[in-house]
Amino acid sequence: MELAHSLLLNEEVYNQLGEVQKAEFIFDWLRYLEKLLLATSRSDVKEKQKTLVEQLLSLLNSSPGPPTRKLLAKNLGVLYSIGDTFSVYETIDKCNDLIRSKDDSPSYLPTKLAAVVCLGSLYKKLGRILVNTFTDTVGNILKAMKSAESQGRYEIMLSLQNILNGLGAAATPCHRDVYKAAKSCLTDRSMAVRCAAAKCLLELQKEAIFMWSTDLDSVATLCFKSFEGSNYDVRISVSKLLGTVLAKAIISKHPGAAVSRQSIRRVSLEEVLELLGTGFLRGSSGFLRASGDMLKGTSSVSRDVRVGVTQAYVVFVSTLGGTWLEKNFAAFLSHILSLVSQSHPKATQTQTDAVCGRRCVSFILRATIGGLLGEKAQIAAAKDICQAIWKLKKVVDAVMNDGNVETRVGSTDATASQHMLVCALQELGNLLYSLGTTAAPLLQDSSAGILDSVISVIQHPSISVRLAAAWCLHCIAVALPSYLTPLLDRCLERLTVLKSSPEAVTGFSFAVAALLGAVKHCPLGIPHGKGKIIMTLAEDLLCSAVQNSRLSAQRTQAGWLLIAALMTLGPAVVSHHLGRVLLLWKCVFPVSPKDLETEKSRGDSFTWQVTLEGRAGALCAIKSFVSHSGDLLTEEVIQHLLPPLPCAVDLLTQLSSVLKTYGSTLKTPSVVYRQRLYELLILLPPETYEGNLCTILKELAADLTASDIQVAASAFLLPPLCHQDDLVILSPLLQETDHRFIEEQLLLGNGIACGSLEYDPYSIYEKDVEGDSVPKPLPPVLSVISSAVKLFGVVCAHVGEAQRLFILEQLLDSIKHSKGARQQIVQLHVVSSLSSFLKYLAVSKGNLGPEEMRRPALALVMGALESPNPLLRCAAAEAWARLAQVVDDGAFTAALAQVSFDKLKSARDVVTRTGYSLALGSLHRYLGGISSSQHLNSCVGILYTLAQDTTSPDVQTWALHSLSLIIDSAGPLYHMHVEPTLSLIIMLLLNVPPTHAEVHQSLGRCLNALITTLGPELQGNSTSISTLRTSCLLGCAVMQDNPDCLVQAQAISCLQQLHMFAPRHVNLSNLVSCLCEILLDNSVLVNLCSPYLLLRRAVLACLRQLVQREAAEVSEHAVMLAKDSRKELTPDANIREVGLEGALLTLLDKETDQKLCHDIKETLNHMLTSMAVDKLSFWLKLCKDVLAASADFTAVTCVDTVQEEEGDKGDDASVLTTRNDDKSYPYTNPHWATRVFAAECVCRIINQCENAHSAHFDIALAQEMKKRDSRNDFLVLHLADLIRMAFMAATDHSDQLRLSGLETLLVVIRRFAAIPEPEFPGHVILEQYQANVGAALRPAFSSETPPDVTAKACQVYVIAVERHKSHREPLKTTTCSEESVRNGSYSSDGLLDLVHTDLGTLSRLWLAALQDFALLTLPSEFASQLPVEGGAFYTAETSENAKLHYYNSWALILHATALWLTSTGFVVADPDEGASHLSRPVTPTSMCQGSSSGATVKSPEDVCTDRFHLILGISVEFLCSLRSDATMESITACLHALQALLDVPWPRSKIGSDQDLGIELLNVLHRVILTRESPSIQLASLEVVRQIICAAQEHVKEKRRSAEVDDGAAEKETLPEFGEGKDTGGLVPGKSLVFATLELCVCILVRQLPELNPKLTGSPGVKATKPQVLSEDGSRLVSAALVILSELPAVCSPEGSISILPTILYLTIGVLRETAVKLPGGQLSPTVAASLQALKGILSSPMARAEKSHTAWTDLLRSALTTILDCWDPVDGTHQELDEISLLTAITVFILSTSPEVTTIPCLQKRCIEKFKATLEIKDPVVQIKTYQLLLSIFQYPNPAVSYPYIYSLVSSIVEKLQEIDKRKPEDTTELQIFQEGIKVLEALVAIAEEQHRSQLVACLLPILISFLLDDNALGSATSVMKNLHDFALQNLMQIGPQYSSVFKNVMASSPALKARLEAAIKGNQENVKVKIPTSKHTKNPGKNASIQLKTNFL
Repeated sequence: MELAHSLLLNEEVYNQLGEVQKAEFIFDWLRYLEKLLLATSRSDVKEKQKTLVEQLLSLLNSSPGPPTRKLLAKNLGVLYSIGDTFSVYETIDKCNDLIRSKDDSPSYLPTKLAAVVCLGSLYKKLGRILVNTFTDTVGNILKAMKSAESQGRYEIMLSLQNILNGLGAAATPCHRDVYKAAKSCLTDRSMAVRCAAAKCLLELQKEAIFMWSTDLDSVATLCFKSFEGSNYDVRISVSKLLGTVLAKAIISKHPGAAVSRQSIRRVSLEEVLELLGTGFLRGSSGFLRASGDMLKGTSSVSRDVRVGVTQAYVVFVSTLGGTWLEKNFAAFLSHILSLVSQSHPKATQTQTDAVCGRRCVSFILRATIGGLLGEKAQIAAAKDICQAIWKLKKVVDAVMNDGNVETRVGSTDATASQHMLVCALQELGNLLYSLGTTAAPLLQDSSAGILDSVISVIQHPSISVRLAAAWCLHCIAVALPSYLTPLLDRCLERLTVLKSSPEAVTGFSFAVAALLGAVKHCPLGIPHGKGKIIMTLAEDLLCSAVQNSRLSAQRTQAGWLLIAALMTLGPAVVSHHLGRVLLLWKCVFPVSPKDLETEKSRGDSFTWQVTLEGRAGALCAIKSFVSHSGDLLTEEVIQHLLPPLPCAVDLLTQLSSVLKTYGSTLKTPSVVYRQRLYELLILLPPETYEGNLCTILKELAADLTASDIQVAASAFLLPPLCHQDDLVILSPLLQETDHRFIEEQLLLGNGIACGSLEYDPYSIYEKDVEGDSVPKPLPPVLSVISSAVKLFGVVCAHVGEAQRLFILEQLLDSIKHSKGARQQIVQLHVVSSLSSFLKYLAVSKGNLGPEEMRRPALALVMGALESPNPLLRCAAAEAWARLAQVVDDGAFTAALAQVSFDKLKSARDVVTRTGYSLALGSLHRYLGGISSSQHLNSCVGILYTLAQDTTSPDVQTWALHSLSLIIDSAGPLYHMHVEPTLSLIIMLLLNVPPTHAEVHQSLGRCLNALITTLGPELQGNSTSISTLRTSCLLGCAVMQDNPDCLVQAQAISCLQQLHMFAPRHVNLSNLVSCLCEILLDNSVLVNLCSPYLLLRRAVLACLRQLVQREAAEVSEHAVMLAKDSRKELTPDANIREVGLEGALLTLLDKETDQKLCHDIKETLNHMLTSMAVDKLSFWLKLCKDVLAASADFTAVTCVDTVQEEEGDKGDDASVLTTRNDDKSYPYTNPHWATRVFAAECVCRIINQCENAHSAHFDIALAQEMKKRDSRNDFLVLHLADLIRMAFMAATDHSDQLRLSGLETLLVVIRRFAAIPEPEFPGHVILEQYQANVGAALRPAFSSETPPDVTAKACQVYVIAVERHKSHREPLKTTTCSEESVRNGSYSSDGLLDLVHTDLGTLSRLWLAALQDFALLTLPSEFASQLPVEGGAFYTAETSENAKLHYYNSWALILHATALWLTSTGFVVADPDEGASHLSRPVTPTSMCQGSSSGATVKSPEDVCTDRFHLILGISVEFLCSLRSDATMESITACLHALQALLDVPWPRSKIGSDQDLGIELLNVLHRVILTRESPSIQLASLEVVRQIICAAQEHVKEKRRSAEVDDGAAEKETLPEFGEGKDTGGLVPGKSLVFATLELCVCILVRQLPELNPKLTGSPGVKATKPQVLSEDGSRLVSAALVILSELPAVCSPEGSISILPTILYLTIGVLRETAVKLPGGQLSPTVAASLQALKGILSSPMARAEKSHTAWTDLLRSALTTILDCWDPVDGTHQELDEISLLTAITVFILSTSPEVTTIPCLQKRCIEKFKATLEIKDPVVQIKTYQLLLSIFQYPNPAVSYPYIYSLVSSIVEKLQEIDKRKPEDTTELQIFQEGIKVLEALVAIAEEQHRSQLVACLLPILISFLLDDNALGSATSVMKNLHDFALQNLMQIGPQYSSVFKNVMASSPALKARLEAAIKGNQENVKVKIPTSKHTKNPGKNASIQLKTNFL
């Protein structure tokens, strides 16, 4: 193929190829040429132009196929537009000659067609240059058209379209001729020709004024004619033409007189609408004929015309646009509604017509109002619709209230407006549904009166209107959940009051049922008590039905409807009413067959009608119960359900005789009864009605073959029985389209009504299958058949084999014995049932039974395979394969295949060939096993032959589809056939005419299957693979050029597959540009994107896959395309400005298909994930535009006090320039769902930035990097925008958007709270946005805000306050924390202020909720103790449902309650709170119940005790049995609650006095620590432990104190011992608080430091291990445990303290030993500091001095000191690891904190002194400094016995050291510090020393100090260290001199040198001071100012 890539055709290679390859080669060359011509320079093109033209023209004669001729023509056009044009006339003449040729043979046809296409292309490209030849050309083409066949007419129309396009206004002379020709083609019998003619006329109307002025009526009539017998494509094309022309007629300006002399009449909107209305109501027949037919009463407009006109209405309005619709809405609405008014009785003559007419009207309203209007305009439209409803309602009222019998001509006038009302109500419902909570202001607006108007028509005389009104209420409730309960109450109240009006009873029961159906869509549900009310009301209606015959039918229906709707609320609600329902169910049916017989003889047709209605209702209620509350179907319930079933079945058999007896009025009720019974039986397990199987089967057989069935509704019966993938070869109507809603009626055929609510009112509470629109049940006559078919499958599979055989034989006979049309109907039903049976068998892995069964089954299926109905053939092919599947016998399967082969070889008719070819494919689908290669070869061979049968496109389509199934199922076995199949596909793609789109679609499916089969092999580089790959790409290219949208969709999905398997070989830029062109071409028609939903889905599925890998490339290609493209590709979604991302957002806003919207969101999410960080400004601007487009808030501007940053100026200017041209503003009124998505995107962008550069969250760094390179962009620079977007969303009308906005705000505050503001140190950047945040949150606290929004706002508030506080505390910018609270506006109007006034009420509710929770968590055996009526917030029935809510929220409520009780200090403030208020505040459930007056009044003490035990009980219960799903939040909240509780003295005293309680708590906390690894939870637990120990200490102290006071007179000896361990010192595990605490602390310590466990280390003694630094969390835990240990002795008695002291000391010293690591700068590690602190606490414990324990303590403490001293001694030479400072400090703590006798025994004292000596010798300066500091504190110890030995031993070495420094002169600051510390020690000694020794000491000290003084000269040049020494020495000397003057004088006198030095220094110092004084005054002031400035808060 590479050889084809040259400018001129490589003729050598070309001539060597075979026929098929030649075609491929040419196509490839032409594709390449098209790109090459645009890239080659003009001169090069001109040079070779002559040869090229010759080559191209010679190709004309080689019969090019359709895609080739299209490319050929394109190239000719491009060639002439680039090169010289002088030979173009010859080319045109040549083409004209070819067209004139008289040769009519089929082989010459392609040449003629190619000539036609070439002419079109040349004129399109060259336009006005060729103006002088065009009349001849057009004349010639039109002449040729007269004799042309359909392909010719098709190409001629398209060619004329191109000619008109190229010439523009210059073509005027031929306009009339072209118009005339196109008119005839518009009603051509070939649909493709009609489409082409419509395109041609669409081009023509741009210049031909007469089409939208003088000839407007005839154009309209012509289009109506064209709709007759049309297909979907024609309706789309022609409606586009008609809509556009009519729109043009309205908007066109009068052209100047010079342009046209003909008078142009101005057309008014009324006339245009009248014209469309005529088409809708009378169809294409002329006015005269129509009136004649009308008199005879025969005319009814055919449905395809009506559907076509409906689409034209939508195109008409879309072309005029949204703003036009807003202005003219009232006129438009009244016209559209009048289409179904009684003034045109023809349109709504039969119910079927009326239903279809209503569908069309609803479609027009939905497509225009829902698609074109923004939310504001939609709200206005809703008001208009409401006005229309009021007006129609008044008419009805006038008729109904007119008492005069004469004027009341039946209720015809009342029903006159019924269809208009139904349409208005349904649209109002849809509108409100789509507006969601945005519609809240509309419903609150009393002037609009929406709710009143809807409720007022609930009593309309017509049932359809009542149902529509009920459905409208359902929509309102789903859109605005807060209205659900009030509406339900209102309807129930009306239903109770108006029980005697039949209309009200049915109307309001519909409304209640519809509202109950809405409950599952509303997150908050309805109050539980409503179920009871509804059930009672339903029972009441059923019981009172008998009393009044005028109402019995209505009441019966209403009663059962309410019960059925109630069943949808699910098991929790239903379980309470089940008993009553089952009782009613039992009573509805007679008990025995005998009673049934007596029933038949009694009564009249009316009573039977009511009876059947009641029984059908009961069946429906039970069906609803089974489908919605299946969990309740226990054995017991099933036993209750069963008894009435046999009787129900008996009645079924009796129905026909009842009908005969009582007449045909019972026909509908009996059909409904049948259908209900069948539906219920389908849901029940077949075992439940085993006894009746045969009876049911007979009835089903009779139903399916009944003689009175008139309609063959294959379109709803068969699709579920065909395979989904096979439906694509049938009518496109079976596929999903945007017009499915109206196109459906064409599918069903003319005689059948489409679904509508009035056919089955019971469906009003069910969810519609197709999403959110109104349920559309089919008429009972049809739905009974589909239920029968389904049930037949189940029953037939469960009866005995003999019975099964008999019934199949019987069905086969019934087909044979019926004739004509009826035979088709029976066959349809029978085959459907058989398919259903086989499908059921296959799915349930059943077996068909004995061999005799196969014959009738096979006969039935084969008969259907040859049926003229394609759908039936399709279903039969599926059944054929299922039959083979259930027989499961290889020989039988092979025989089936053989039958197909034989039939296909012998048959010549289309029907047989299509049926059996699909049967082959289906066989393969289910039984891949038959693919033996022999078999596969035969299949493929036959299908190849059929695929090339050009006489019948249908055969080709079916055969190719079947081939695609075989390729799919054969898998690797197919590899040998890949090449021939691929060349077949390419050949057909290049030759099948474009008019046979369905063949191309099947070819596309084959290509797709082949690509999947080849899979990753496509990446290979071998010649064979690359040839295959090229062919695949070529095939895709051919399909991409196909005019049919579904073929293009196939091409895209093929390319998508190729891109997945071989990404390098798919040209991404071409693919992306193709995708964008489709997406955007579509948006040109403002709102009708590509009319083909499947094409749009394919494009997005492909895009979604592409952006997962290469988002950036895709985005760039899209923008490049937009820049290169011509003007016409720039619709409202302008890619140049907003990129592909923006275009997708626009599309998301307009698109209604759920799947598509999901794909668009996914695509955008992938793009955002990979690109948002790099294109930050772009993405934020996109989101901001979407959010701001709808923000009509003045609030935005007033809050926006923050000025834009300077850098944004340019940006603003550009925004302003684009705004003035209203078109270019990217988003106009996006809907709330799109805005919610934009807000979610903002959150995603912030999350993406988190994983990127840290500068995104650091303003200083970001600004610096931005300065360095202006292309850098960081999130923090856009903070103002983020806040503004969150604000806009949070203050919107839509609740969902408010929630998203608040979520965004939350994310922003979380991420940015800690970022400091560089310009104002001590502040954060968020502070300047406080006003915005406050303004965004304030509306959420108003009374009408829904609770979920308020809750979200609280969350944001709490986070904001937390971040604010956490930021404030470390900064200490203000003197006290209270002041900061006052300054911060967060806190001033903080959340507490908001709730402060309600705290009293809230706290009571919290306590009540906690009490509920406590009761609900009780184990089931205590169920009897629960209050009968339920708790404060739940009723007894809802306890199960409520549990979940309590589980989710109890922890926070507990914490809040504890905090509140803490804040009040457990003082009962409320005087009446002492009463039973704790247990029963006024809560929603208690309002109805009377207060219990007899309750005993509790004392405040009791109330507090109750509360305390409630909180403690819940916490302990939760913590001691932690479930695996308990959240961290709950555990933390629970522990915090306990902390808060124990912060207050009263609860502490409770815990302290109740030892068991304390021990219980400690054990629970121990478990928490063992089971939860989280450090935060363990720390919180330890904090609670500490508080418990404090409580115990307080208790012991209090007891000792009171004992001392009481026994003050008695002797001290007799005092009893308080505290644990009493007199013996024994601690009993399980009974001892101290023991429990020790266990817990050991657990924590050993977990962090396993070396502390003697068992682990293997020796009880000290084993030296390398000390370690713990993690931050570990350190905290260990420190907390040590604090608790040091508190323990105080809880014990003296004896008790002796028994725990060794353990505590061991652990404390152990921690010291294990973590004494040397840290830089002599710091102590946190754990060492904690252990020293703990040691100090233990050593200074009063127990050490208490007489009973003194001696024991002294011994133990000496041992502890020895242990510490031993740490130094080398074990295996590893002593140097430990930190000397830590150990020395520990020794010092011992020396200073214990009583002297511990440390003064000589052996210990000596060792301590040695340690100090040794440490002084260590060279490390840090150690020396610390040693001096510790010695200083020892020397100063008041007891000489302790301090003197140290002084004697160490002073001399200290003095020596100082003299050494003196000699050496210190060089750095550390040495300076050592010297200073040494001097301090000496000075201290001087102070302590006795008189006689003091003089010696001073004499030592002075020379050292004076030696450091410098004279003036030396001072100038000295280092800073020396200067500091000088100052230090001078200062000290100045102090010592006066203090010890006599000694000072003596020393000075004895050494004159010293004296002189000292005097000089003092003098110099005085001069210095003088100089400095004046300057310092100046410097001081500004400093003071600065500090004041910094204290100000920038708020």
